[in-house]
Amino acid sequence: MSCKKISFNGIANVLASISAVGLAGIIGTGTYVYVNREAIIEDVKEKAIEEVLKQVGGGAIGGALTGDVGLPDTQPQASAPVPSGGLGIANF
Repeated sequence: MSCKKISFNGIANVLASISAVGLAGIIGTGTYVYVNREAIIEDVKEKAIEEVLKQVGGGAIGGALTGDVGLPDTQPQASAPVPSGGLGIANF
């Protein structure tokens, strides 16, 4: 039975190759973002403006134009009764 020996040099070469691929991906992504940064910013601005306009058109300001702005009622509400038994721990 023949078994191929794994050398440290082979392991180091595999790890170096994986590292090089990862570094190339990071550099490529950074370059893409840097080159297209203005287009990316404009796209994000357009999407944000669309969402804001959709919310305003969909009633985000509620009845502010009609006078009903959702203020709380001025009538006080009855509070919940306070239990007299404490936390259920016997008194000593």
